[in-house]
Amino acid sequence: MSSNDAKSTTTNSNNDSTTTATTPKKKKPIQHLIAGGTAGFVESSICHPLDTIKTRMQLRRQTTNRKSVQKIATLGPFGTARRIIQREGPLALYKGLTAVYTGIVPKMAIRFVSFEYYRDVMGGWYNTFYSGATTTIPPQVTFFAGLLSGLTEAILVVTPAEVCKIRMQSQYHSLMDPTQKTHMKYKNVVQTAALVVKEEGLGALYKGVVPTMLRQGCNQAVNFTAYNWSKKPTGGDSDGKIELDHWQSLLLGGLSGGMGPLVNNPLDVVKTRMQKQVIRPGIEPKYKSLMQSCVVIAKEEGTLALWKGITPRLMRIMPGQAITFMTYEAVSKQMERYEIFD
Repeated sequence: MSSNDAKSTTTNSNNDSTTTATTPKKKKPIQHLIAGGTAGFVESSICHPLDTIKTRMQLRRQTTNRKSVQKIATLGPFGTARRIIQREGPLALYKGLTAVYTGIVPKMAIRFVSFEYYRDVMGGWYNTFYSGATTTIPPQVTFFAGLLSGLTEAILVVTPAEVCKIRMQSQYHSLMDPTQKTHMKYKNVVQTAALVVKEEGLGALYKGVVPTMLRQGCNQAVNFTAYNWSKKPTGGDSDGKIELDHWQSLLLGGLSGGMGPLVNNPLDVVKTRMQKQVIRPGIEPKYKSLMQSCVVIAKEEGTLALWKGITPRLMRIMPGQAITFMTYEAVSKQMERYEIFD
């Protein structure tokens, strides 16, 4: 073999190894399952009290001609928390947590797995229809992949789990008094789901599915788009491989998580009201649809009532998303480091 051929072979070998080294390794679904499930478990364990506070604030009604009711309705998140603790005990802030745990692993698994699937499919379509497209996934593909992943998780997991969670959170009973515990209607997530189906039918587990789909779709579209866009100037290198420190994942996750709730809080209020009400045969429900519920709430309580619970919701979602993305990235890195499931 001549020296030129040897040099050419060496050069080609180096190019091949460089290409292989710079090609990002695709995560397997089981890795998304474990990383996402762990992230959801950690996030819900820390942030669930804020969700209970938000739910109580959204369920509190006010009228324009009764001062006493108006005074109760002006309780802020800290006042609501203090009232729950005084009347029901500190553990009341964790009502409905079993429903969250039941749904959190499949929800997070569906969120991340479906997001990667939708992004791969739509990214392939984008590269096919737009000539000269690079391997970099454009923001619009990420946006619609996040939107579809939010709709998917809302239908498969979130709506039934939230119906059970809200029924359990809305019970006003003291956990410090053993006699009141015996009169609890909703005791745990399995019993709650069974009781709802028995009394109201299987469809009752899908109350508020439309606002839930819109809320989850909007949230995940904004979350994934903002998070992935923000990662590039923060930690991207010339090869397109992005590595973030834990504090960077925490910060970017929190900022991206705060964008969706500012826009879609009315959807969350309507969803909560629809999922709380009990449907009885022969009695017409007060909240029937998304638009009708918005009109009823605005007419009876004022337009600002559609933004009830925005403060605890931001206080819950922003750190929640920060913890979720940080934990997800950390667990993923550890699995890659130790070559788990490779």
